[in-house]
Amino acid sequence: MDILLIAGLWLDASAWDDVVTALEELDHRPVAITLPGQGDGAVSATLDDQVAAVLAAVDAAPGKPMVVGHSAACTLAWLAADARPERIAKVALIGGFPSADGQPYADFFETKDGVMPFPGWGPFEGPDSVDLDAEARSRIASAAIPVPEGVAKGTVRLEDERRFDVPMLLVCPEFTAAQARGWIDAGDVPEVARTRQVDFVDIDSGHWPMTTRPVELARLLAAAATDV
Repeated sequence: MDILLIAGLWLDASAWDDVVTALEELDHRPVAITLPGQGDGAVSATLDDQVAAVLAAVDAAPGKPMVVGHSAACTLAWLAADARPERIAKVALIGGFPSADGQPYADFFETKDGVMPFPGWGPFEGPDSVDLDAEARSRIASAAIPVPEGVAKGTVRLEDERRFDVPMLLVCPEFTAAQARGWIDAGDVPEVARTRQVDFVDIDSGHWPMTTRPVELARLLAAAATDV
């Protein structure tokens, strides 16, 4: 299956390199998407630009792909499902949940000079980063790409309720599947609550399993792609 990989904030497509290799060894066709403003130098990119890049990859796939979003990009994967519900076989969300219609995409940290820089490791201490050693932290921080303000503060627009028919897999890294179910049942994640088929899988990692558990992550994604 074609598996489209969308990295979260501050990451470019190279964040998926080890996952791509592992998926190819499992006979899938992974495509790590370069998002405008996160790897192409387009500092004035908007959320609409990023959505367009994901949709272009969906449209270019020869069959129905599985669209994988990490962290904030879980919302990008879901926006693709909203725009192309008939073209997407499944969405897989890693370490995050889709925002609802009308919410800001990722207005989490202070912006400066038109971008939202990586805020350092302070906000991510604890389960998010517990499996990152000093070398990995340094590598991620030094490669972090400031996210254009037009992306971070973009407004999520969801229109087609057929998105709820697209099967969803929640990959749970720094939180457990049991915790995710609790948040859904409490009404904290309305988009997931309304999705008709949601599967859960735990992975023993922090927030960046593509860095610390790439082979295991690839196997989980491959299993999900096979089960379509």
